[in-house]
Amino acid sequence: MSHPAVAQSIAPGPSPAPPPGPSGAARWEDAVLAAALMSIDPIGTGGVALRALAGPVREQWLTLMRDLQSPAAPYRRIPLHVTDGRLLGGLDLAATLSAGRPVAERGLLVEADGGVVELAMAERVAAGTAARLTMAFDAGEVVLERDGLAMRSPARFAVVALDEGVGEDEGLLNALLDRLAFHLELTEIRVHEAIACDYGLEDILEARDRLPAVQVSEAQIEALCGIALALGIPSLRASIFAVRAACAAAALAGRDAVSEEDLAVAARLVLAPRATQLPPMEPPPDEPPPPEPQEPDQEQDKGEEQQQEPKELEDRVLEATKAVIPAGLLAQLQLGKLRRSRARATGKAGAVQNAPLRGRPAGVLRGEPRAGVRLNVVETLRAAAPWQRLRREEVARLRGQPDAADAARIEIRQDDFRITRFKHRSETTTIFVVDASGSSALHRLAEAKGAVELLLADCYVRRDRVALVAFRGQLAEVLLPPTRSLVRAKRSLAGLPGGGGTPLASGIDLGMMLADSVKRRGGTPIVIIMTDGRANVARDGTGGRARAHEDALSAARLLRSAEITALVIDTSPRPQQQGRDLAGEMGARYLPLPHADAHSLSQAVRVMS
Repeated sequence: MSHPAVAQSIAPGPSPAPPPGPSGAARWEDAVLAAALMSIDPIGTGGVALRALAGPVREQWLTLMRDLQSPAAPYRRIPLHVTDGRLLGGLDLAATLSAGRPVAERGLLVEADGGVVELAMAERVAAGTAARLTMAFDAGEVVLERDGLAMRSPARFAVVALDEGVGEDEGLLNALLDRLAFHLELTEIRVHEAIACDYGLEDILEARDRLPAVQVSEAQIEALCGIALALGIPSLRASIFAVRAACAAAALAGRDAVSEEDLAVAARLVLAPRATQLPPMEPPPDEPPPPEPQEPDQEQDKGEEQQQEPKELEDRVLEATKAVIPAGLLAQLQLGKLRRSRARATGKAGAVQNAPLRGRPAGVLRGEPRAGVRLNVVETLRAAAPWQRLRREEVARLRGQPDAADAARIEIRQDDFRITRFKHRSETTTIFVVDASGSSALHRLAEAKGAVELLLADCYVRRDRVALVAFRGQLAEVLLPPTRSLVRAKRSLAGLPGGGGTPLASGIDLGMMLADSVKRRGGTPIVIIMTDGRANVARDGTGGRARAHEDALSAARLLRSAEITALVIDTSPRPQQQGRDLAGEMGARYLPLPHADAHSLSQAVRVMS
């Protein structure tokens, strides 16, 4: 079976300027071809990373992909918050309690042996779940050693990871993405372009039978590896996947050997989406050619021709690959940018904290059901189930009735108690500690007011709060308790007078006390100190720069010992050493902003969050 789009892309001759990128119909044709190649060799290609929102286009592709699977091959769907027991297998609690002996339950990965698993909302999958999935994927088996069970079960499968991420900073984990041969994106394909598939189940089954006999030469393997190197692909798995995809393409076309057309298909579907750089340019034309030997030997010429053949093949396939890379991607690569960050979006919420009663479940622990914790009944029964027969016999012997063991009674011991632990992201509170002394106080307060307003505008997304501490004269005061109210923040800032001394130590102490109260309530405080560092009022309200400076450094060391994230913004016209010393003693980031504005402060706080 021939592929007209591929034949057109590898036409000989010099390559013109890159086209604006494949159309939606061409993208859909490649997506269908990738589904067919994955169905021919699911274990060898690893699977597909499908980036698309839920809709008719994605459902059409999934339907076509399922129709191409062998009727005997299992197909399992893994939900987002799957438990380890359901994923890997474990103790069948009901069967164990009924039989009085450990009875194993197969997990989804074992049930999918020889087939396909569909990973829903893969961009949000937990790192632990992804690690267990990739471990089973690499080993080809699931090793289970828990709950009184010790067994190994085969688990060779392909993965269809549904990526519903929105934006450039949300996507699959690199460990999972690297193990999938095909990276497809259906976001720009319209419904009328998602037409029916040109391949049937009979074609896939015939190609599977032909696949073991397909031959690929060393020169073709070397060409695919050279293309991966030219495109800046660091992973060796990409070259392996490209070879497997080329063999599957040859089997689908009815060939017993990989052709140049199959190499172009593999490079387009496997290597092009992984490109991180443009291929190197040709050498300059004024470079002198190598000297020709006066008396060439026929055997030497033959060896040189064999050495040049992989390079020429690599160049032709590389040109075909460059022709299908979108122009936008080429522009990004020319600017030195990576194609897209696949790192997990960390969000702007506070730090992850353990909690006894609220948040997302984060596993179970052995412990007693005391106040403030929640007993996990199912896991408690699971821990006690393997020992029921021995415990019943023990109780019967103690009662002097060895033949009267009560099979309906469940013996629970203290060591069996399991409690559920939870994790949740705490609320972030940004505490501004503002120097309101001196003639430039009004200018600094205006900057703080603008920064607070910008931060409050993001509160609904960031889930954080803002507080304001001002120090002037001989003391410091909480001008604005932690709040999300923009109106209240404006009123508090507008009513603050300026002038007087600089009690920097008192301001730091009050900011630390407020941060400690936020921390005790389960929040995540961030202290932003805006000052020029020129303290002239000590803790007790007396004057003197030397003593005031020493008290300020002492307060900074206390804030550091409390392990509170802090930022020191030097607002003096010229950055002074006092500000750097203060940030050093505090263990805080130092940011000299002699001409700070609201946008600069807001960006600095976002980085700290």
